[in-house]
Amino acid sequence: MILFSAVMSAASAQPAATDSVETETAQTAEKKPWFGKRLVNKLNTKYFTTKYDTNYVARPKEKWLIRLLGNQTGNYIHAKGTVHDVYSKYDLHTKTNYTVGVEVNYCDVAATLSINPAKIGGSYNDYEFNFEYHGQKLSFDINYLRATSLKGDIKLGNIDHLDEEGLRMNVVNASAYYIFNNRKFSYPAALFQNYYQLRSAGSWLAGLTVQSGSIKTTDELKERNPLAPEVHLTFTNIALGGGYGYNFAFGKHSQWLLHLSALPSLVVYKHNRLTVNGDKMRDHGLCFNMLFNERVAVVYHFTPRFNAGASLIMSNSIYNNDDIKINQNKWLARAFFGVRF
Repeated sequence: MILFSAVMSAASAQPAATDSVETETAQTAEKKPWFGKRLVNKLNTKYFTTKYDTNYVARPKEKWLIRLLGNQTGNYIHAKGTVHDVYSKYDLHTKTNYTVGVEVNYCDVAATLSINPAKIGGSYNDYEFNFEYHGQKLSFDINYLRATSLKGDIKLGNIDHLDEEGLRMNVVNASAYYIFNNRKFSYPAALFQNYYQLRSAGSWLAGLTVQSGSIKTTDELKERNPLAPEVHLTFTNIALGGGYGYNFAFGKHSQWLLHLSALPSLVVYKHNRLTVNGDKMRDHGLCFNMLFNERVAVVYHFTPRFNAGASLIMSNSIYNNDDIKINQNKWLARAFFGVRF
């Protein structure tokens, strides 16, 4: 009887152990969901735990935001000066770029698909890339432009007008900002609409701006005008600055939002070189050299789910010494309509 009881106890204990293993395996599987679900859970948690002052800034309860976008970008260059006893003046601009697109945003992770009708039709050959990130404490944007559509009035030797394909320009602008009053002032509320600015607030800003690129004459220009000089300008500027931004919330239930910000920066490092017909001129000396970044935006919330508005982002550079003055202006205008769900 004792032996029989021991055998029966062992037999009955075996399934219990198996059940325990299966239970632990099931619990382990529940504790480790697949990667996509873990990512969604992390985004959801982060979305609702951002450390804003809720008297000034609030999250929409809807986590999805879809925006229809219309963008317009352009670039102007104004320059004049005397190099090697030769006076020149430029008033040039690139071809204006128009795009339409749709942006899908889930918990602050966004993807945008844009179409340029002129490029599809073959009448726009420049290339442009824009990237923006606007967070609670940090905000930055990157713009790259490769263009051969520079044209306009020019005074250089026997040239008085420059057609397209005469100059090739490659320019990169990158800017980063730190928002000091980041608990009450929200850049994303003005530029991404994934927050509400409930009360008016402003903040001091600190920023770093880097600009680098080159402009040179093309073979097409030499073919059209053999007497045209060969010009090649390369430049790199690093600037540090400070500015201020303000979100003005007004209207019933703060339905309107007006954003204004400006960040002037002083160039602390530069490496510029101009080559004209093989003669090189380098610039490492002191001169007035500044970069500017300005933003304007207006947003209207029809309801908590629907909004519309427009924004303008400007990047400017000013270079001025005894011989040369250069002013470059890059701008991006945007209109949008958004819906949350």
